[in-house]
Amino acid sequence: MSAAAPLILVVEDELQMRRLLRAALTAQGYRCAEAGTARDGLMQATSQPPDLILLDLGLPDQDGIDFTRQVRGWSNVPILVLSARGQETDKVAALDAGADDYLTKPFGVGELTARVRVALRHASRATSPTADTRYEATNDGRTLSVDLEARSVRVADAQGSDDVRLTPTEFKFLALLVRHAGKVLTHQQILKEVWGPTHVRDVQYLRVYAGELRKKLEADPARPQFLVTEAGVGYRLRAGE
Repeated sequence: MSAAAPLILVVEDELQMRRLLRAALTAQGYRCAEAGTARDGLMQATSQPPDLILLDLGLPDQDGIDFTRQVRGWSNVPILVLSARGQETDKVAALDAGADDYLTKPFGVGELTARVRVALRHASRATSPTADTRYEATNDGRTLSVDLEARSVRVADAQGSDDVRLTPTEFKFLALLVRHAGKVLTHQQILKEVWGPTHVRDVQYLRVYAGELRKKLEADPARPQFLVTEAGVGYRLRAGE
């Protein structure tokens, strides 16, 4: 990320929505660039690389999913999709194409700016030596700490701190989530990375493992605070501190 305020490129064809987003972003101290078409968005992204892209899927000259694939061909810039398409298939397609997150219109400005902060924080940590090896987050008085190099997992609350014993597969699943903390991972992405390409349709199998992980990590597995379900899409590990 640049030393100046982060630059966010808004690729959205609706003028009123661009105005709303610009006002919300500049109020948070971000710099903002705008594009009304995919072509203009790609030109701006290459001429003045942004720190994050807010992307509408319904662009007049190209589908936003194709735009995402093109950007992913040369850049790892975080892409947060904002779309009126609320179907699970659209969300999965965007995330599988390389988007980092997805918000369905209409959305609250508070949630939008929170997602932007998470995406920027994740991107900035990606260049640090411990970026993808350590994780710590606290929710409702319970702290989850993971050190991938030491292969250690601990949970702590008011009653004390305990080491968590995971099976090799459970640890591999958790490690993948840690490396992408704050980002939605689709069922297919997780299954492919943890169990291999022959298991990409074994969603029920994945749910069983997610349930076992929650029993070991969460104070109340029925109301998870760390390993969050994105209904019909996949899972997200809440962003760490």
